[in-house]
Amino acid sequence: MARVAKKTARKTPAKRKSVTRKSPTRAQAATASVDPAVAKAQTAVDKAQAQLDAHSKKLDAARAKAKAAKAKAAKSAKAVDKRAAKTAANGVARANEKARDLRAKLAQQKSNLAKEKTLAAARATEAASKAKVQEMEERLSARAQSDLEKAKAAFEVKWLKARAKADAQKVKAASRKLSAKAKAAEKKAKAKLREIERKEAAKAKAKTRKAPAKRKTAAKRGRPAKKA
Repeated sequence: MARVAKKTARKTPAKRKSVTRKSPTRAQAATASVDPAVAKAQTAVDKAQAQLDAHSKKLDAARAKAKAAKAKAAKSAKAVDKRAAKTAANGVARANEKARDLRAKLAQQKSNLAKEKTLAAARATEAASKAKVQEMEERLSARAQSDLEKAKAAFEVKWLKARAKADAQKVKAASRKLSAKAKAAEKKAKAKLREIERKEAAKAKAKTRKAPAKRKTAAKRGRPAKKA
């Protein structure tokens, strides 16, 4: 009898209660991504973990009950005690089977959570990349506008300088042409003036020659006759 009791004690170690533990993902849930799929998967993990924790307590209680019933049946010859021990053992077996199902469910939910976190991270990376591309596009667009204004200003200065040079050359050429034309007109005017002066001098000279002749004629006409 004592040997049976020791065997039972080895089957139900006292530290089996360590099954009742907090989910390692609960602490992460507070800082988890706000991605809806991740939040949904985290909720499923928390629910599965809570179910396993609750069942673990029931399993521990069933094991304690089966241990006590088995110990009582070992000391008793009553059939009712034997049936109670068997029933309790069956209960433990069913509880163990359910615990395995819950642990498998929890493992699956954790796997789903890991997948959703991976997908969320990929989506976040893609969104961040798109944001960076958009930010770069906007920055380059603004820089292009600024560079365009600078280029316009530089082109305007260069164009005005070239235009001023071209206009100066035109003005210089026109000035030379008009100066030459003015000099030619002045030369022509001087020549004409000399011609006029020459004609006037000739007329004056002619008048000077005619004046003495007229005076001689007038003198002859006005002289008195000689006496006989």
